[in-house]
Amino acid sequence: MRIIATITFLGLLCSTTVSFGNTARSACISNKFLLTGTFQQTDTASNDTTAIDSANLGKLDALKTQNAVFKKLQSKSNNIDPKKLALFPAVSLQQFLKSDAAGVYVQEQSGEPGSVQSYFIHGTSQPLISAREQFQTQPLVILDGVPLTGDHPFALDIQQFKFERIGPATNPLSMINMDNILSVEVLKDLAATAIYGPKAVNGAIVLTSKQAGVKREIFFDSYVGMAQKNSVTTINGKFENDFRRQFYDKYTANGKYSENDVYPLYLSDSLNNAYYGPSNWNDEYYRNGLDYSVNAGISGGTNRANFRFSLGSLRNEGIADDTGLDRYSTRFTINMKPLTWLTFTATVNANRLDRQRNRNVRDRLAQVNYIPDLSSPIAPSKEKYGQYLAEFDKGFDDNRSNLVQGLANVGVDLGKFKFNSSFGVDYNEGYRDIFFARTLLQTTNYASNYYGYNQRSFFDNVATYDLEVNEDSRFNFTLGSSFQYDAYKYNYAYAYKGSNDFIKLNLLRSDPGNQATYLEPFVFNRFLVYKFLDKTRNNLISFNAKVDYDFKDKYTISAHLRADGASSQQPTSRWFYSPILSAGWNLKKEFFTESATISDLNLRASAGRMGRHEHFDNYAQGPQYTAFIGFTGNLIAPGYNGFATLTRPYSSGSIGYNLEWAYSDQLNLGLDGAFFNNRVRGSVDVYYKGDKNQLLGIPSGSEYGYSNIIQNGMDIVNTGVDLVLSADILQSTSSVRWTSTINANFNRNELTALPGGLSEIAIGDRLLKVGSSVDSYFLLSNNGIYNSDAEVPTVGGKKLSYNGIDLKGGDPKWADINGDNIIDNKDKTLQGHSMPIVAGGFNNDFGIGNWNIGVNFYYNLGRDLMNQEMANRFDFINREGLNDMSSVREITFWEKRGDYSKYPLYNPWSSVAPYQVNQDIFLEDASFLKLRTLSLGYDFTKSIKKTVKNMERFYVYTSVNNVFTLTKYTGQDPELVNYTGYDTGYGIPMPRTYILGVKMEF
Repeated sequence: MRIIATITFLGLLCSTTVSFGNTARSACISNKFLLTGTFQQTDTASNDTTAIDSANLGKLDALKTQNAVFKKLQSKSNNIDPKKLALFPAVSLQQFLKSDAAGVYVQEQSGEPGSVQSYFIHGTSQPLISAREQFQTQPLVILDGVPLTGDHPFALDIQQFKFERIGPATNPLSMINMDNILSVEVLKDLAATAIYGPKAVNGAIVLTSKQAGVKREIFFDSYVGMAQKNSVTTINGKFENDFRRQFYDKYTANGKYSENDVYPLYLSDSLNNAYYGPSNWNDEYYRNGLDYSVNAGISGGTNRANFRFSLGSLRNEGIADDTGLDRYSTRFTINMKPLTWLTFTATVNANRLDRQRNRNVRDRLAQVNYIPDLSSPIAPSKEKYGQYLAEFDKGFDDNRSNLVQGLANVGVDLGKFKFNSSFGVDYNEGYRDIFFARTLLQTTNYASNYYGYNQRSFFDNVATYDLEVNEDSRFNFTLGSSFQYDAYKYNYAYAYKGSNDFIKLNLLRSDPGNQATYLEPFVFNRFLVYKFLDKTRNNLISFNAKVDYDFKDKYTISAHLRADGASSQQPTSRWFYSPILSAGWNLKKEFFTESATISDLNLRASAGRMGRHEHFDNYAQGPQYTAFIGFTGNLIAPGYNGFATLTRPYSSGSIGYNLEWAYSDQLNLGLDGAFFNNRVRGSVDVYYKGDKNQLLGIPSGSEYGYSNIIQNGMDIVNTGVDLVLSADILQSTSSVRWTSTINANFNRNELTALPGGLSEIAIGDRLLKVGSSVDSYFLLSNNGIYNSDAEVPTVGGKKLSYNGIDLKGGDPKWADINGDNIIDNKDKTLQGHSMPIVAGGFNNDFGIGNWNIGVNFYYNLGRDLMNQEMANRFDFINREGLNDMSSVREITFWEKRGDYSKYPLYNPWSSVAPYQVNQDIFLEDASFLKLRTLSLGYDFTKSIKKTVKNMERFYVYTSVNNVFTLTKYTGQDPELVNYTGYDTGYGIPMPRTYILGVKMEF
């Protein structure tokens, strides 16, 4: 049976032929999912006017439906080919998107599978001071119409050490299986993102899964590969001793700088084979990892009801510290059209993520909140390191996450009037159970249990009316409402000194008979058990109206008005009203109708304002404070030995009345063109994004006990250009094909205002200064070394000093910027950028007959990193023997990284801390060009179809990923850094992987 379908995506005028006799797909897949339609049957053998368009019926998203005007107002570069993305053995959505979308910047702080990653569209809208700001600047991800939640960072508030969030801390976007994805769209300007409301103010990633078909289809995708361990240079006690001895030789006479200077015991005996013997620990730490993925499914049905069901399994092993991720996934969707005017679809997507985490010392001690003797690091011998791992194996660290998305849609099509209603849920829960044996913690064992969830439910409704005034003028009117309810919760408990190391299950258990579940000690003394639970919620209610107009297919205009009410805003400012206006002009039809050179040319513009959603509910509650009831050194302990205490100052800022919505003013001007019969294609977007009236804590009087006062008034502006250029250098009609595509984003940010009219404010080691970028470092300028006391400048008989300490020979030559003969914070300047000024990718796709070759490059330019790992290495005097986190040395301490020769030999005993990290000698250019993927594939479909008639696709491919990196950066990898821009050396390397895969459909 063959059916001609005229499909209307709530006004999207897009005619296409959908053949149910084969697997042809619509050429106008909408990124907003709702379709209703009229169906003209051409097969006289059947008269079924209720037939489903199986290629598109599943893509229902009532509130987010769009029409032809919307499509004309979007950049042609928004779409990314998921088939190409699926060739990369990525685990997370962020990894898939890297290098393929102009304007998207990804930070991959570690190669540890399943670890948290950050990404930004058109720069950061806030200074990235903590995980709170990082969370609030992430784009919204929509999977099959379900807006996904993130892993809310509010649990960090109870953590003394904030390296990683308590719980599994697994990237929830690791559930994305690109083999199941039909389309990927990156939405960047308000004309595109306004339909998703304030939660998409940072941009949106829209993913649409493959849909059911009438003809039965069976599909199978699989790959297997190896992650290759890196080649490293290991060192032992002799290397470290020689490194330190050059400082002793230069600055001491008898091997001691002072009576308090005690040479480390583990380096003092050169006959100690554990430290001075073979450094072969890397045999236990690094490995070649196994990667594989298997996905299979079936789809089919009738013209009135059809389904698609899939199952998948993935294993991704890291190349270090026995890390890895296992994913188990399933997806089911069903489409029905019982009546000519009624459609229904339902989808359930479920995933299980099991993560094997790293075993480094820092993260373990941060979890335990207990610091043992750190005077001697783990020895570099394979035998000694193996003994440490054996003690680790006496316990366990289990991390599990369950993620479920569900969506149900009902659509009514009464011709020009259409109505749609949808209900959906995104739910993910995480568990982490830990036990560390007493041999790891100086006779103190440790156990903890964590359970938490993130939940979003929503109910959307939309009604549209199409009005055709005449053949030249068409209107579409849309009214919609949306109700979203978010909840985040965790239960957490930990305990010390259990009765023994052999009881490892149900150490802290819930009472199954108690409705109000609580954590109950089982084998631990009650006064050494600490329990925590917290919950945060925010609700968002939205109403919107939209009018779209199209005249002669030349001029298009769209006006959109939203009203959003959020429970996270104060009652005096609960609602925010957002106007958005966008327009387009088809220059091809206007001026170049007869031109054979210009195939397409469209000018777009949009301007508007959108409220910024506040994910933290504490700002809505008016005046309040937070006091930690604990003891010094442990911020989260509710008491000590049963005695509660209350200390000042309060750790969080004072929250007053009349806090208002923050908002984003955005302006976008774009041009899309195609030339020479669509052989050359290009898109350029110039944008302005002003994020205004944002909250920030500003200094308050210490006598009030608050660290700061929260106020509106911080404004940050991002301006830039997105550029995409693609050309069929050798056209696909020939036996030899070559398509080349380059994308680039040029972005600069500037702080334009601070609350209270302040011109600058220091927060930790950052300086926010009006007129400067928010991603710059606040650093001392270093001009070398004073080789003697006589070289230190003297003004009026007083030597140049650092914070009241006179500089001497062996100290750094820090620049006295303000000329007051004192080096202090007033002499620091803003330098460098932690985010790139230019970022993008360069892709080349070659074809020879049935062969396909892909070459993918990824680059960052104008990005700088602080090499904190090298600062720590040289600052050994101040870090040696202290029992705090600064003294932790991992097994990778015995790996040579960086360029030792580029740093002067300062006097490490100097009171001015010459190797402090916040100076420009540790600031490095981290620009890079990376050959990310080389792929080779062969399409066997035609040859196999001769014998297997039902075979629709049989494609075999191989790829090499993370091939090489060109960079000036002397650290291990310029990508391995978190949002702070400080390279601590804790990131597990990103491996080179070799993959062999197959994709089949029949």
